[in-house]
Amino acid sequence: MKTKHWIVFIILGLIWSSSFMWIEIGLREIGPFTLVAFRAFFGLLFGLAVIFIQKVQIPRTLKQWVPLIVLGLTNIAIPFALITWGQESIDSGVASILDATVPLFTILLAHFMLDDDKMTTPKVLGLLVGFAGVVVLMSKDIGASLGSLWGQLAVVLACVFYAGSAIYTRKFTEDTPGIMRSMGPLASATATMGVTAFFVEAPFQIPQLPITWIALLWLGILGSGLAFLIAFYLMHEIGPTRTTMVTYLFPLGGVTLGTIFLDEKLTWQIVLGAVLIIGSLVIANWKTKQA
Repeated sequence: MKTKHWIVFIILGLIWSSSFMWIEIGLREIGPFTLVAFRAFFGLLFGLAVIFIQKVQIPRTLKQWVPLIVLGLTNIAIPFALITWGQESIDSGVASILDATVPLFTILLAHFMLDDDKMTTPKVLGLLVGFAGVVVLMSKDIGASLGSLWGQLAVVLACVFYAGSAIYTRKFTEDTPGIMRSMGPLASATATMGVTAFFVEAPFQIPQLPITWIALLWLGILGSGLAFLIAFYLMHEIGPTRTTMVTYLFPLGGVTLGTIFLDEKLTWQIVLGAVLIIGSLVIANWKTKQA
């Protein structure tokens, strides 16, 4: 990768890895569905501003909008809600480590859903090592906190949705402008989560604390709006496989920020689980020299 690619790559990793800390902060005042609704809304506002400045053509037919509406549910609303709900019972550092398993689920699903991305020996080994990392990470809560286990499972399920959405995006949005691939789904996610929060977490709560608004603005403008733009830029410049390696930075950034600013405990299970999961991604993407 060129120097400019590395700079953008690191910026994306810093934004997304810090999101887990801001979710934890936001949850101190508002519910998970309300948080996701505000996050999607601020991300959408950022996207609309970019569309207006760049004068991007908005899709006009239902056929063009259907994939974007689907992705709003599967790539934003559902996984955002699962991760945010999960963080009510688990630390932000643990969530960041589990979120790094997205490429592993992508490898598994791509084998069955894509013709040009089949399973290889390194990928199988990577899946096994990654699964071991998840087991180690969750083992510290077995028999101690059922809520924590459910929270971790929610984050893992969110990763499955992310993986499926990545494959769906590749198959059904090839002709869609990059900005619309992110902002179209944010529109449907905002509507979905706004209605959900209004009924599930009634009465709908407007944040009062300045730190909560900072968290929501960070998650929306940077963690959703800008981050999606950067991700699609990198996919075009260096390819989707290299771009997904940004998840390597999640455990490092998530655990570090959680330990420093949120007083989260660093256990041997967290360290070993992170090492195994990161190692699994390295193994799965290992390419041997061809004869």
